[in-house]
Formats: sequence, structure tokens, C-alpha cells
Amino acid sequence: MPRYEIHGHAIVSEDDCIAEPDGAMPPALRNDADWRRFQHELDKAALQVVGRFSHETFPNRAGRRRMVVSSQVDGVELRNDVWWWNPGEASLGEALKKAAPDGGLIAVPGGRRVNDLFLSLGFDAFHLARHAGVRIPGGIPVFSRAWAAGSAERLLASHGLHPTPPVILDPEASVSVTVWVR
Repeated sequence: MPRYEIHGHAIVSEDDCIAEPDGAMPPALRNDADWRRFQHELDKAALQVVGRFSHETFPNRAGRRRMVVSSQVDGVELRNDVWWWNPGEASLGEALKKAAPDGGLIAVPGGRRVNDLFLSLGFDAFHLARHAGVRIPGGIPVFSRAWAAGSAERLLASHGLHPTPPVILDPEASVSVTVWVR
């Protein structure tokens, strides 16, 4: 039976946001050092899982195996070299057997609804990059319950994840990453 390891990824503002109110990633969150690290992690993955908005906003230029979470499909479907999965009609196990039959690392770069889904299903790790000093008033948090929990970190901890020591990615821009592991 194939083994899977599910890793979430996000860069967040000081107030735990991943996007502006309209869903767009704000330029202030973008950081070259974090982008290189993130791309390296995606390169290691057997499959990346994203929401429809992320799929449409960030084309799969690298040609990585991708699965899009959407309620607009029946179960699990392959469309133009991209897997589509409706979690209301097929289990994660069923979707992974089709989209990544050999197992491996599953990268989950979100957005929020996909992050919420996998938080409930169980991340094995979550790579939480933080851009200190950046705030996004009225923005979209990385998880729906991040603010109610007090922070993304507290929410991850409440789901059984533990932080590894933070790594400074860009000292001038105050960008660091902490990997939360089970």
C-alpha cells in the first residue's frame, strides 16, 4: 500500500492572512527567498493539491502533477493533465490512489478552504512562513479559525502539530519559516 505524507504550505502576514479581501495575494507578502524555498518543496512532491481559485490564478508552468479541489466534479476526474477532486463525493484515499498511485509527498499550498479541509483531514507537517511587519486589513486568514484560536500557530498546535525551530529566510525583510510537524 502506498504511503503519503501531507505537507501544507503558506506565507502569512503578521495578522495570519494569505490574501487580500478579494482573494488576491498581496505583493507585500511576496518574498524571493521564501519563493525559492517553496518551489523547492513543490519540486519534491508527487502531487500538489490546490483550490480552484489558486489553480486559475497560478498556472502550472512547471508541469507538476496537480489536483484541484472543487465541488463542480463527480468524485475524481482527470481533465487536461490535471486531477479534479470533490471531497464531498470521494475520499482523500480514493483521490490519492488515482492522482498519486505510487504514494509520496503531497504538497498542499492552499488557499484557505483547502487548508481548512486538510487541517481536518490531518497534515503531517505545515510549513508556515511569516512576513513580520506586513498586515492585511480585512484579509483572508490562512485558516478560517486562525483568529478565533488566537493565531495560526495556536490552531496548528490544537491539531497535534509541534513547531520545529524557525529558520530565517530573509533577515532584511523579516521573513522566517517554521515547520509544524506531527
